[in-house]
Amino acid sequence: MKKKLSIIILLLSTNGLLFAQDLVQSGPMVGYSTMREVLLWVQTTKAAEVHFEYFDKAAPNQRFKTEKYTTQANYGFVAKLIADQVLPGKNYTYEVFIDGKKVQRDYAMEFQSQTLWQWRTDPPEVQFAIGSCNFVNEERFDRPGKGYGSDFDIFNSIHKKRPDFMLWLGDNTYLREADWNSRTGFLYRYTHTRSLPELQELLASTHHYAIWDDHDFGPNNADSSFWLKDTASEIFKLFWGNPNYDVINQGGITGMFQWADLHFFLLDNRYFRTSNDNFTTERQMLGKAQIDWLINALASSRAPFKFIVIGGQVLNSEAMGENFATYPKEKNYLLSKIREARIEGVLFLDGDRHHTVLSRMQEGDRVYPFYDLTCSSLTAGTYKNTEELNVYKLNETLVNQHNFGILKVSGPRKERVLTIKIFDKDGKELWTKDIKAQDLKYR
Repeated sequence: MKKKLSIIILLLSTNGLLFAQDLVQSGPMVGYSTMREVLLWVQTTKAAEVHFEYFDKAAPNQRFKTEKYTTQANYGFVAKLIADQVLPGKNYTYEVFIDGKKVQRDYAMEFQSQTLWQWRTDPPEVQFAIGSCNFVNEERFDRPGKGYGSDFDIFNSIHKKRPDFMLWLGDNTYLREADWNSRTGFLYRYTHTRSLPELQELLASTHHYAIWDDHDFGPNNADSSFWLKDTASEIFKLFWGNPNYDVINQGGITGMFQWADLHFFLLDNRYFRTSNDNFTTERQMLGKAQIDWLINALASSRAPFKFIVIGGQVLNSEAMGENFATYPKEKNYLLSKIREARIEGVLFLDGDRHHTVLSRMQEGDRVYPFYDLTCSSLTAGTYKNTEELNVYKLNETLVNQHNFGILKVSGPRKERVLTIKIFDKDGKELWTKDIKAQDLKYR
């Protein structure tokens, strides 16, 4: 009798655990990290009560819990909860509970809090991944013919590099014609992309930050006239875990974050953008308010590397596609203000172009060179593009296949070095380059 009862209890327990798994649509995902809190994200298949439990890996007996939240259909069944009992420089294991039942995964679910190094040690080594243009096929809504997305195992290759965080450079999902005219469509497409099986392990234990470009904002080449741009902002914020958005209080997703001694300035190249074909008015990609905020924030930063993150290419010398050269007056305003304020350590990170290339612009002997790293595409189609007319490109850095970047900053506080490595879909290194912080200073 006892044996039969044990089997029944075991079966009930197992069924309960499986039921908890079945209630997870996508995730969990780890969002931003600070020294005192971390954002945790998960999406359920229907309305359900969610909470997370977590513990310091070095002290597993002391467990902490987030608040509980019931997911709602109108918000995509998404839960975003804060682990607010973390301490600096710790590594944590976390667990997800749906309707009181623990979700089982066959891979690690971990996060880290940032290190309190100031006034104590040199800053820690930082390693982060970058990439853009992620297309997940769905035949019934895609254009006829061969699927535009492929090589989804690239996310496993990124995960194996064990970056501290991943910075998504735009076109992180591709809205289709059936999607961008309704809030329902936005929720559906973001859910479909986020649910990619190959993505889940990377989401679970790497912190994630993101900007957008046209395909996760609206129609192809969408601009400030897009009628659902506030819906686009709402859904983007719902599915990503940046620490802040719209820091200029004018709409959109402009923000910034810090990791160790590095600063990242996340720009919005869509919400304020003049149409590519409108030449009847003052043309802008970012808008004066956003640029002026950026210059002020850069001037306040003491980071050895100040990464300006934007959806489209900045330095390309030839006006092509949707790069910044198609808005020459505003591009000149941005670059001249950086020089006028004598801001050091600036690099640009961007995507969009479906190929990877590093551009270097040297204007004279008394100023340091600007670098612009374009990194694309993760899974969306790639194009044979040599950037023949871009006088700033470094030929040896052109990549015309699915790829991602791993950027590492290491060395003592006053001798920091940025190492850029670009990898193919299988994690094989394609090229590498070192840039010293000392070389990004005025003479």
